[in-house]
Amino acid sequence: MYPHDNISFWTSGQGLWKHVPAHLWNDWRWQMQNRITTAAQLEAFMPLTARERDGFLAVKNRLAFAVTPHFFNLIDRENPDCPIRRQIVPVTEENIFSEGETDDPVGEEKSSPVPGLVHRYPDRVLLLSTDRCACYCRYCTRSRLVSNARGYDFHPHLDAGLRYIAEHREIRDVLVSGGDFFLLSDEKINDLLSRLRAIPHVEFLRVGSRVPVFLPQRITPALCEILKRHGPIWLSLHINHPRECTRELAEAAERLAFAGVVLGNQSVLLRGVNDDETVMRSLVHRLLMMRIRPYYLYACDKISGSAHFRVPVIRGIEIIRSLRGKTSGYAIPQFVIDAPGGGGKIPVNPDYLEAFLSDGSVRLKNFLGKEFLY
Repeated sequence: MYPHDNISFWTSGQGLWKHVPAHLWNDWRWQMQNRITTAAQLEAFMPLTARERDGFLAVKNRLAFAVTPHFFNLIDRENPDCPIRRQIVPVTEENIFSEGETDDPVGEEKSSPVPGLVHRYPDRVLLLSTDRCACYCRYCTRSRLVSNARGYDFHPHLDAGLRYIAEHREIRDVLVSGGDFFLLSDEKINDLLSRLRAIPHVEFLRVGSRVPVFLPQRITPALCEILKRHGPIWLSLHINHPRECTRELAEAAERLAFAGVVLGNQSVLLRGVNDDETVMRSLVHRLLMMRIRPYYLYACDKISGSAHFRVPVIRGIEIIRSLRGKTSGYAIPQFVIDAPGGGGKIPVNPDYLEAFLSDGSVRLKNFLGKEFLY
């Protein structure tokens, strides 16, 4: 039992797969082999709306559809506006392209000195390890690449990437992502982390993964032992809604934390998913109870066909303002925009600084709107 029962956590359970032996259900490979990957398979489990049926036709060659049995069980099958359903089931609007949208909205391609590596900031690089994910988010920034639905034909060039990192001594921080790094075998994960740790100037290893959310069964004792061996590892999770905070995720997070992995979360602000003060407060409280620090709240990148997900920037600022002074400081993420075209992450926060005064003082406003002089 997860110890913090004063706050509710969803339990995925086996749901429609109650007939499956527990040892199979809890095997991450079984979960991957039994993903729902077609409209016909999905409609056998739940009724689809006309927008969803059209969505499968419209996006046939743009981004694959896949959902694990574990994550499927979190869907409200009777509610077309279910926040879990909105994130993973395609709809017609994905085929409507708006001004400013591109297939590479944050300019990764032009910051890629070798295939599969992005070097935008002076001391940091992003290393892409695979094009596969356990489930596919419909607003994915790398939908040009992940799942290979568009024939991008991405193959990791890890040797070239590792050589580049070794040759550039200014690189002290490496983020391994994809796709999802945790879908690789234990042997491949151990090998890559070993090779990165062998580079003397690499101080900081990070992993970006949504596997603990989509596929908590993957967070095995063996995987945790590998991460512990190469630690400290900083893990950036991607959790958008309280319903994703399952007991299974909480237990996986506990295993990771006990292995010395530092846990943070990066949410994306999404229309109809988490663009609400109450929902966001519920999410960040659950994250802290799972030892996960809310780190970033991203404005949704302008990926092609994503306008139906995007929320006005002012709404994100209002949500952050609603948290300040009303909950723990640890619970408040940094709201950021990953600037279009490769400008990097820009913090966008409520303005509490009213004025700089001529004597060097500043006039401030607190979370209640009261003014103070410092």
